[in-house]
Amino acid sequence: MSEDDRQHLDVQPESIWLVDRIVSRAAGTESAFLRDGSGFRLDGKDPYLRLHFVSIYVSDQERSLHFFVDLLGFSLISDSHFASGRRWIEVAPPDGAAILTLVKPIPGLNQDHFVGNSGMVTFLTEDVEAKYREWSGRGVSFSMPPQTPAWGGTFCAFHDPDGNTFALAGFDATTRELDARRRAYADRIEADTRAARELEIAKQVQARLFPQRLPPVPTLDYAGLCIQARSVGGDYYDFLELGSGRLALVLADIAGKGIAASLLMANLQANLRSQCAVAADDPQRFLNSVNHLLFENTAENAYATLFFADFDPRSGCLRYANCGHLPGLVLRPDGTIERLDATCTVVGLFDHLPCAVLENRLDPGDILAIYSDGVTESFNANGEEFGEAGLTNALMCHRSLPAERLVAAIVEEVKQFATGTQFDDITLIIAKRSGAL
Repeated sequence: MSEDDRQHLDVQPESIWLVDRIVSRAAGTESAFLRDGSGFRLDGKDPYLRLHFVSIYVSDQERSLHFFVDLLGFSLISDSHFASGRRWIEVAPPDGAAILTLVKPIPGLNQDHFVGNSGMVTFLTEDVEAKYREWSGRGVSFSMPPQTPAWGGTFCAFHDPDGNTFALAGFDATTRELDARRRAYADRIEADTRAARELEIAKQVQARLFPQRLPPVPTLDYAGLCIQARSVGGDYYDFLELGSGRLALVLADIAGKGIAASLLMANLQANLRSQCAVAADDPQRFLNSVNHLLFENTAENAYATLFFADFDPRSGCLRYANCGHLPGLVLRPDGTIERLDATCTVVGLFDHLPCAVLENRLDPGDILAIYSDGVTESFNANGEEFGEAGLTNALMCHRSLPAERLVAAIVEEVKQFATGTQFDDITLIIAKRSGAL
């Protein structure tokens, strides 16, 4: 923009930047905002405020850019060219949030006298002597070598090509603080690494708590899957051999999430497997024992919902107890759905568990689905729930698939429905009765 154009637009010299436009811009690896290492107030009560930049008036921007970037080791933040021919350069030292702008005086603002006379800008370093030797070796002109006044600290001064004065300052307290920050940072990294390593070990250990093999059961095709929302979770499923070809299908949902839930899950798994010998003959006694051990060995607010089903392949009889869990679903060949609702309260919350065990049947062509709330309570972007209806539709749609593929297909539908972050474990058991013995 020419001077005539500026006068025609009646733009004041100090406002010339407001009507100019950028025609090209070269940006460094970091924006000026991202270089702010001072943090920010979490409450947001008052508007955000910090030093943005300090203007250094120079006669040759390219020469000054070379001085700060190549000799002092500063970073280029931004180099913008305007339609008027003006140029705006931002540079910054390697550490901290200080930004220097290397600008030429604007005609008409009486800024020429600032070149070489900018107020002293002081940079802080932990080793003044080292920086002095480094920059002197690169040709930086120092007007004052490192000095240590009686009141402490170390200082030296240097000039840029236009004669603007800068200073380096160092203090023992600053060095100690930087050392302390480095140690704290190293300790935090080590702690984070150790925590991540321990969490990975916990994940591997928990993975071994899930069934590692599927006992063969005549006429029953079955499978289970758990997709955890975190590295470790509180959902649990299992398949327990009860003797005489009978199989128990178990799915539990621990109250809570994360490490605490995973520990409770391991406790419940141990109780179930250690007590399952009596499950076939006396399921009420079995569940009462599991409940008592969980109640005795955990905090008073620890509990789990549990679905236990005992399948006899000879008769097709399905005995089940629903301890405060979501209803199991039985899909019949004609498309009807039967819900296996709760028969008692959750396990682990009370010392005594008055548990009713009911009977149903799995006939050839029937499909049993046992699931956690991570399946039905998954939400889409509109806040709609996948729900029992979504699970029922998925069962009907994929009912011809083998159990393992049917589980995978339903879980994939849930994941596609809930496009956002997974907040809860997704656990599902499918059992299909194929025919008579």
